Amino acid sequence: MIFLLLSILSSTAIFVLFKLFDKYQINTLQAIVVNYITAFFFDIILSKKPFILSETIQSDWFLGAMGLGFLFIAIFNIMAIVSQRYGVSVASVATKMSLVLPVIFGIFVYHESSGFLKLFGILLALAAVFFVSAKPKTNIRLKNNLLMPFLVFLGSGVIDTSIKYLETYHVEDDGIPIFSATIFGCAAIIGLFILIFKKLKGNLKNSPLSLLGGFLLGIINYASIYYLLKALNHESLESSTIFTINNVAIVMLSGITGLILFKEKLTFKNWMGIGLAILSILLVTLA
Repeated sequence: MIFLLLSILSSTAIFVLFKLFDKYQINTLQAIVVNYITAFFFDIILSKKPFILSETIQSDWFLGAMGLGFLFIAIFNIMAIVSQRYGVSVASVATKMSLVLPVIFGIFVYHESSGFLKLFGILLALAAVFFVSAKPKTNIRLKNNLLMPFLVFLGSGVIDTSIKYLETYHVEDDGIPIFSATIFGCAAIIGLFILIFKKLKGNLKNSPLSLLGGFLLGIINYASIYYLLKALNHESLESSTIFTINNVAIVMLSGITGLILFKEKLTFKNWMGIGLAILSILLVTLA
């Protein structure tokens, strides 16, 4: 459970950093690219196995890692569009409700337990994510504009599901750092191409603070992925349980952090969501 707790704390710290990016007007895309570069080198330095490019390319999981690197960048950009067009709440709901996909995958593919308490806890988790994310004057009646939020939902779910699948069937016990380094490296390369394209078009200004922000984000992002992979590798915890607790706890802790650090106002629905989140975690864990 310690790895899961560290992953939750790291992911919540990412939320805090993004709030600070907005406060200090740090270019988010630049910081994200620097973050992936930083996370890549941290993985390489801390890995017990040497990073040999030829061996990595020949690994069973290499193509999957490349696809995940592309998704990391693509889904982030789509999330930014959803946040701008429909609001942060919609993006948050779409992202965290994606826990449904890896949970269903775990139950049907890995034959994980699906008792009444667990299923009821998962339903409560979905309700908790919605209520914690709900903000005053938020219009979620998207009608014909559901494509982008749906892509966030689908992409986030595919990322979580793919990480678990590759970790289970293709990544060795001591190969997690190289695996995650490859994902970060692919995301960084794609991000660099995007930055170069924007620079050539004159749509990008250099931001020194983005380097510092990206470096800090990279350390925290590295920790969040590394500890999530370690938690998924733990034999006593099922992936459906891990993803439910991880996603709901991040939403709950992020809401509380926003209240304490950034003086954000929590509505009655938000507090109800936090209560449901605690109950859902207890039910899923006990089940």
